[in-house]
Amino acid sequence: MSPMSDSAFDSWYEEKQSAWLYRVLAGVEPSSTRAKLFDQLATEADDQAEVWKRHAIEAGVDVPEFEPRLRARVVAGLVRRLGVRPLKQVLAGMKVRGLSTYLPAHPSGHAMPAAVEDVGRSHRGVGGGNLRAAVFGANDGLVSNASLVMGVAGATTDAHFVLLSGIAGLFAGALSMASGEFVSVRSQRELYEHQIALERRELEEYPDEEAEELALIYEARGMALSEAREIAHKMLANPNHALDVLSREELGLNPDELGSAWSAAGFSFASFAVGAVVPLLPIFLALGGVLGSALLTAIALFAMGATLSLFTGRGAWRGGVRMLAIGAAAGALTFALGRLVGSI
Repeated sequence: MSPMSDSAFDSWYEEKQSAWLYRVLAGVEPSSTRAKLFDQLATEADDQAEVWKRHAIEAGVDVPEFEPRLRARVVAGLVRRLGVRPLKQVLAGMKVRGLSTYLPAHPSGHAMPAAVEDVGRSHRGVGGGNLRAAVFGANDGLVSNASLVMGVAGATTDAHFVLLSGIAGLFAGALSMASGEFVSVRSQRELYEHQIALERRELEEYPDEEAEELALIYEARGMALSEAREIAHKMLANPNHALDVLSREELGLNPDELGSAWSAAGFSFASFAVGAVVPLLPIFLALGGVLGSALLTAIALFAMGATLSLFTGRGAWRGGVRMLAIGAAAGALTFALGRLVGSI
């Protein structure tokens, strides 16, 4: 097949699979409003599949009867067992729209956009996410490397060996965190970029049908269908804004904030390293050796627990004591294991 026929066939298949999944969702959705939305979106997807089927046939492709692939069958089985909410990200990756209706409602109902600037407000971050990630990353580095240092210290009294082990643990842990975050964010970004590219193609091929899908989503949020259609056509009238609107309202994405894999990796590396270096400072500076490391780690653990209380809503004193107890238990256990291994 030529690239054009491949593209048409793939688009036909994706639309048919979406329609099939929409009907599965409609069958398990307890909300009659959402069930109606998914039924309507299934009809829209079938209509759009016919457009791509015509293109494929014109390109000389024999279009077979649709059969869902194993992945779709597995996802459908999970949806029937677990419901839609736990599988929203998986469904979004399979070209299922309308999932923004599962977002928490505005206090006075789901706020409807009146202008492009209003679109997707409910999808935007609340702020403080980077600070929270930094604190948890530093906490991971502190607890894991302190435990490593205590474990090695239990096996040997050689301070130089303990320091080298701690440095190795710092870099190993930080690189592991960074590489994991890089893969996670990069994979997520590739998924989002793929979804936005699909929206771009569909918007070019059948803009009226895309406007109807958007109107159905607005209707499911409580807007009258006639008004929803008017708003949807208004939102998609400007080609410079149309893709942005669909990305936010159908996919729940902000195209300007898809995330940088390199930035996320660097941030994870740095935050983990900041915590992991704390147990090493007294040993490196010859300020009390392992005992100095344990004392400084205890102070840092209490401070970290108190800081984490900002995100948990618990009291700072209680959070600090709890984190100190957890870290102390981990350190004591690894020290005992190190002593046991060192005596063999």
